[in-house]
Amino acid sequence: MKNRVWKYGDNVNTDVIFPGKYTYSILEPGEMARHALEDLDPGFAQEVKPGDVIVAGRNFGCGSSREQAATCLKYAGVKAVVAKSFARIFFRNAINQGLPVLQSEEAVDSIEDGEEIEIDFIRGKIKTAKGDFTFPPFPESVTGILEAGGLIPYTKKKLEGK
Repeated sequence: MKNRVWKYGDNVNTDVIFPGKYTYSILEPGEMARHALEDLDPGFAQEVKPGDVIVAGRNFGCGSSREQAATCLKYAGVKAVVAKSFARIFFRNAINQGLPVLQSEEAVDSIEDGEEIEIDFIRGKIKTAKGDFTFPPFPESVTGILEAGGLIPYTKKKLEGK
């Protein structure tokens, strides 16, 4: 499946991923999705399609530790975020929400905004117009969390013995 790219630069912080003014007033994930990236890219939330991918520079998700930043992207339909690097708390919040976050400087440098790419999570490959790029595979425990749709569903399955 090919995935459309939305490309952004360095230091995209959690305040522009999910605007801080909504932090305590919007609690439903579907409503959060309608405000995803509105301060950085006002058309994003209305135009993003399920399976689209965000590609960004360094330190994606820096700023406050709000979970809503990862939640709004997941519920907007974003399949994955590919970046040169991630703020650690955003990285963990994304995994907890079941949103894959992939680090590949070379892929980011080669991908253009609006381009269609393919991501093979099993083989750890990103296929672009300029070639294929690899990313480190997820540990088995992280793969389990992503496949379950996030940490809470994963934990529930574990507790139920499934």
